[in-house]
Amino acid sequence: MFSYLTNLRCRRCDARHPADVVQGVCTCGSPLLAQYDLSRLAAESSRAAFAEREPSLWRYHELLPVSQPEHVVSLGEGMTPLLALPRLGERIGVPRLLLKDEGTIPTGSFKARGAAVGVSRAAELGVRGIAMPTNGNAGAAWALYAARAGLHALIAMPEQAPVICRSEVAAAGAELYLVSGHIGDCGRLVNAAVARRGGVQEVSTLKEPYRLEGKKTMGFEIVEQLGWRMPAVIVYPTGGGVGIIGIHKALSELVELGWMKGPLPRLVAVQAAGCAPIVRAFESGARESSPWPDPHTVAFGLSVPKALGDFLILDAIYRTDGCAVAVSDAELLAAQQELASTEGALVCPEGAATIAAIRVLRERGGIGEDEVVVALNTGAGIKYPQTLSATAPLLRPDGEIPAP
Repeated sequence: MFSYLTNLRCRRCDARHPADVVQGVCTCGSPLLAQYDLSRLAAESSRAAFAEREPSLWRYHELLPVSQPEHVVSLGEGMTPLLALPRLGERIGVPRLLLKDEGTIPTGSFKARGAAVGVSRAAELGVRGIAMPTNGNAGAAWALYAARAGLHALIAMPEQAPVICRSEVAAAGAELYLVSGHIGDCGRLVNAAVARRGGVQEVSTLKEPYRLEGKKTMGFEIVEQLGWRMPAVIVYPTGGGVGIIGIHKALSELVELGWMKGPLPRLVAVQAAGCAPIVRAFESGARESSPWPDPHTVAFGLSVPKALGDFLILDAIYRTDGCAVAVSDAELLAAQQELASTEGALVCPEGAATIAAIRVLRERGGIGEDEVVVALNTGAGIKYPQTLSATAPLLRPDGEIPAP
């Protein structure tokens, strides 16, 4: 079988929904999660089968929702590098620090994973167009994958979203709107537009079930790249939180299959101090977050006032004995510069936030010196020129470069 998908389940009310028709959220308003026949898969295959396949996320197709290989829409996404950071790790007291670098993926961000799987499944189920609000990278990815699949895309993003992301959406031929507000305002406009149009699926964060399935493949890749071993800690920049939910789901599925042994890595959600609803909820022991007033951060992907799946993010943290940490814009920008100058890795500000958080956790004793720690960089730093600066002396043609 190409996919062992069985149905969709709501983690809040435990309702089951069929997976062979287009679905949004549960009737209770909560996200739906794809379920697989894991007992049958365990009996019919093993993780060794993955190694024989192409180095893309589709190597894990049994645990993805697309039912037939001819329905896969791909730009070669997945199997991004897991880089050792020995010099930086030594400097901050975490010598076994690793970076999962999603900046090398198509469209320049990890959003390509969710778009590849989400668009593939939407097209397989007969969807003719997709619509979404976005802070930038998700819209770019979904617009380009929709173009690849021959689907129409309607994208709304805040007017302050990165210019490169707007350009990607426009280049893909999508219907693009800029909104003088935050992503929640974009969402309200998209909801109204979808209600007036037929054949269009809203694919905003966790309002369809399959973006999460694409994102979870980061978890599969991390443990496969580690020789089928769990790291001690995975540190993830968290806005909508689909990635951290997905990684938790992926590793839990591997344990249930009997293909890995627990415990799972401690999952750390990293947010910007200017928009930290998950951190505030975690620190108070809450099971869901409250909307963050007036969100602001240079790490635009972290500017999510309230995530639809906040209870799933917090559940993943609590179940793995993880935590949530906020860092300032100054800290994450310093980490971005330090990582580039120390290890040659130019990451996005969201990815840099994980490095800043690891330093904080090490100083607090939340990470041990001998632990394997994986930081997630979710996008290419070059997509955020506003966070980078260059100053250099101006030389005359008849001048000379001074000795060091």
